[in-house]
This record gives sequence, structure tokens and C-alpha cells, in this order.
Amino acid sequence: MSKETYSFKDYIRVIPDFPQPGIRFKDITTLLKNGQAYHAAIEEMKAAIQHLNVDVVAGPEARGFVVGAPLALALGVGFTPIRKSGKLPGEIVTAGYELEYGKDQLAMHKDAIEPGQRVLIADDLLATGGTIETSINLVKQLGGEVVGAAFLIELAYLNGRDKLGEIPLFSLMTYE
Repeated sequence: MSKETYSFKDYIRVIPDFPQPGIRFKDITTLLKNGQAYHAAIEEMKAAIQHLNVDVVAGPEARGFVVGAPLALALGVGFTPIRKSGKLPGEIVTAGYELEYGKDQLAMHKDAIEPGQRVLIADDLLATGGTIETSINLVKQLGGEVVGAAFLIELAYLNGRDKLGEIPLFSLMTYE
């Protein structure tokens, strides 16, 4: 890959009034379909977080998979999925979180994280922080240490960063 510099926001399609009026949805599929830009985004994320000495990357369903798995591969570490409750076979741990109109749960396999492992949580988007806060809770239940969080996009105006406490955070793109 060449050392071309990317303006990653140029690869994000903004869709007004989706999924409801007033929302400006940030569509990452337009970045993902461009192999060179996608690769450059993962490499830039890797460069920003590799000093954290991560043992495993965890990514919440479903877009966290398309960020977390290639980032884990680039770092040479394993990846573990964080799924919605009811999607994983075997023994699991769960943690609940609030949605705009109700509650939901996320789950991980009990053997997904070994006690003491250094875990990076990776996802496509940091908005209100509920999913990431729940993901952190799951990793801690398993005895892992969350050493950082990495996102393609941060919607800073929703203050999701506040739910991460002192955990180092990297966002490739920020929308104020």
C-alpha cells in the first residue's frame, strides 16, 4: 500500500433523516468498499494504539466486527466478538444496557478473555457510549483489563467519551 494520506471523512456517506428525522446517519459502508481507504484506516488505528500492548481485541456486534477483526489481525492478536444476548452458544456472561425505548443485553463467552489480559475494545462509532460502557463491563466480569478503545467515528456532541472514564480513546474521525 502506498503512503497516500487519506481524508477519511471523504469516504463517509452522511444520510439525513435516517433512521428518524433529525438524525444525520454516518454510513461507513462507503469507506469499507474502498479497499485502499479501509486498509489505510485500519493501519492508522493500529499505529495510534499499538503502544497499548494489547493481548486481544473485542468488538461489539455487528460493525465492531468489521473494525475489530482486521485491527486484531493487523496487531497480530486475537479477536473476540461481543454479541447480543441469545447469539452465542456455550457458557456466557451478560450485561444489560438501556436503549432509547427499552433495555437490551450484550454477551461474551466465559472463556473469551483470560484474567489479566489487556483488551482493546474496537467499534465503528462512539455515540452515547452505552454499548462501549456495557462492553467494558463484560470484559471486567471476565477479569480482563480494558487498556483502550478505538473507533472509526466519534460523535463528540453526544458525549459518549464521558462513559469511558480514564480509558485511553482513539477516534479516526470526529464529528463535533
